[in-house]
Amino acid sequence: MTKPMQLNQKKIGLALSGGGVKGIAHIGILKALNEHDIHPHYISGVSAGALVGALYANNYAPEDMLAFFKETPLFQYNFVTINKPGLFDTEKYVGALENYFPENRFEALHRPLYVTATNLQQGKPVYFQTGELIHPLLASAALPPVFSPVEIRGELYSDGGVMNNFPVEPLQEQADFIIGSYTSSMGVMRKKDLSNSLQISQRANLLMLHASAINKLHIPDMLFRPEGLGLIGVLDKKGIDKAFEIGYEHGSRHLEEVLSESI
Repeated sequence: MTKPMQLNQKKIGLALSGGGVKGIAHIGILKALNEHDIHPHYISGVSAGALVGALYANNYAPEDMLAFFKETPLFQYNFVTINKPGLFDTEKYVGALENYFPENRFEALHRPLYVTATNLQQGKPVYFQTGELIHPLLASAALPPVFSPVEIRGELYSDGGVMNNFPVEPLQEQADFIIGSYTSSMGVMRKKDLSNSLQISQRANLLMLHASAINKLHIPDMLFRPEGLGLIGVLDKKGIDKAFEIGYEHGSRHLEEVLSESI
């Protein structure tokens, strides 16, 4: 493995998985990377990882990233839809993103960003990297059946994790060194925690997301895989601070271990 002190000579790519609220751990890992003077040049993200990646690519500090997720309503009564497939109308979230991405263009970001979404009609993952930014971000995080699909250029898109929950592919030809952050934890669940339709749906989605990623976790040169995220619900906003703390503690500890091995 390349030594961390040599990374300033490399073009670094960062792949950020999905995971819902668990994906807030990415912010803690980014804080740990920054504190060790490791600053990725290329970002590839999906779902929550796409949102975190976009905020990072736009030079927002970890505190600002946390504020975004705390301020953005996940479940709001007037966001409920009866005219679209899904419980909540994803289009209603445009305003929240416009506050953080007023120019609404990939080209306006400070780092190249790749956003993965699933084309529902063609049944394939699509990597957005140019043009309008906000709708690809919303599509990437539109977890079915909770959030409605997003229409982009006449076609319907949904959560990118359905097809690719660990999008390292866009980085492989760009980066000399790939760092991965994988937060879709897979723990054993008790039967009593699978007692209603929402819990079953969330568990099925998590199994699907994990299946699309597990065979690619060996690709990054450095992989962060925080433990302890299994108790945080995919859509539980109360877990935001906990997920951040888990990510930061894991990132700091893992980097210290790697640094000590390189001395």
